[in-house]
Amino acid sequence: MIDHLDHLVLTTSREAACIDFYTRVLGMRLETFVGGQPPVERKAFQFGQQKINLHVQGAEFLPKAHLPVPGALDLCFLVDRPLDQVVQHLNEMKCSIIEGPVLRTGAQGKIRSVYVRDPDLNLIELSELLA
Repeated sequence: MIDHLDHLVLTTSREAACIDFYTRVLGMRLETFVGGQPPVERKAFQFGQQKINLHVQGAEFLPKAHLPVPGALDLCFLVDRPLDQVVQHLNEMKCSIIEGPVLRTGAQGKIRSVYVRDPDLNLIELSELLA
């Protein structure tokens, strides 16, 4: 029945720092769009064919999760380049790696990953798919 994930929602308590991390450090594109009823301006991070909608804590759009809180996500992203280049980029961005590189198993098979935290302390896993 389910084919793939279209988007998910990230709740932040630090909007500017969150936008900086996902755009400057992770290279996602910030998109603004109008949605909902009544129509309001919203923000999302676009990457590939997916996106992450952004909610600011205390000003979430309805409907929303039962308990939307910053720092509750644990996300894994497949990267578009060798993981060693990702590690070099993270170091240049002064983004601390909290674990890795380590071997893991992802949805498509074996992966090699590093872990960082975003400004709200969500756990972000950056992974390369191994052959």
